[in-house]
Amino acid sequence: MIYNILVPLSDEFVIFNVFRYITFRSIWAMLTALVISILLGPMFIRWLRKIKFGQYIQEDGVSAHKEKAGTPTMGGLLMCLTVAVSVFLWADLTNQYVWLTMLVFLGFGAVGFMDDYTKIIRKTNKGLSARSKIIGQIAVASLALVLLVWEPAYSTKLSVPFFKMFQPDLGWLYIPFAVLVMVGSSNGVNLTDGLDGLAIGPSIVAGVCFAVFIYVAGNRLMAEHLLVPYVPGVGEVTVFCGALIGAGLGFLWYNAYPAQVFMGDVGSLSIGGSLGFVAVLAKQELVLLIVGGLFVVETLSVILQVSYFKMSGGKRMFKMAPIHHHFELQGIPESKIIIRFWILSILLGLAALSTLKLR
Repeated sequence: MIYNILVPLSDEFVIFNVFRYITFRSIWAMLTALVISILLGPMFIRWLRKIKFGQYIQEDGVSAHKEKAGTPTMGGLLMCLTVAVSVFLWADLTNQYVWLTMLVFLGFGAVGFMDDYTKIIRKTNKGLSARSKIIGQIAVASLALVLLVWEPAYSTKLSVPFFKMFQPDLGWLYIPFAVLVMVGSSNGVNLTDGLDGLAIGPSIVAGVCFAVFIYVAGNRLMAEHLLVPYVPGVGEVTVFCGALIGAGLGFLWYNAYPAQVFMGDVGSLSIGGSLGFVAVLAKQELVLLIVGGLFVVETLSVILQVSYFKMSGGKRMFKMAPIHHHFELQGIPESKIIIRFWILSILLGLAALSTLKLR
């Protein structure tokens, strides 16, 4: 909104030219979301306690987690609010990619909200059925991708890390592929959200990485220099990434161990789905496997656990899945697991950024 109001006045007031710069507005989007989150956090947490939106703990879960029962959940609602306000203030509201990204962010958040609310109504940790959640996510992702592919500037070619010229065109297969990327990313973040601050830390790292990728993809000179696909207009989504980073940092302020609030599925699904969509916009779908390597490992640990349990007649590969619970049951303190996973996510983020030059 600020961009759309002040930039037209830049001919008369030269100082307003600063709002033309995506980097400037992205930084202020981050700061805006961060400040709003920190200021509203205590009041929001009190409100969640008042309406009794507390976390229900799995009966057969880690025993140490039982003391977390009743901790306010659905903190992701505040993240959705702060991101939306920040993007509305600082982004170019005529940019179609910004609106598509917000559609995904809020759409996946709505699916997560319904899941969280169902848990609260039922007073259990069982929300929507897995089938219902997946259908909801696929519906939101498919809608956004159909609208995206209609854009003349957007290509269905796939960019492969480390290769300059190898860009296979998936054609009509691109939409189901991209849906898989978004739904997989969404559920990966959701599965990782099992310890205080565990999911939001790597999500912030991923947000920083994809802020770089999406900015490069939208800048013709940088894209041509680094030999990555150029997508006119997507650079504006950097503002969304900035808002997401700021909201994530603000949420971490209260979600750090010991957590005062949990994000709930409304937070994890919206973050994961939007990160997957930004990866699609930047034509860096495969790089998401590196940036979100931690989410991939968490997801694979669940798949392997379930598969091995069925094939072996009741035996388990891990003490408990997702894998962060396995380490908990080995006696490693929760705070140490969280910090180690954060370190791994930072290393993976740096490795992902290096693919910009290694071609």
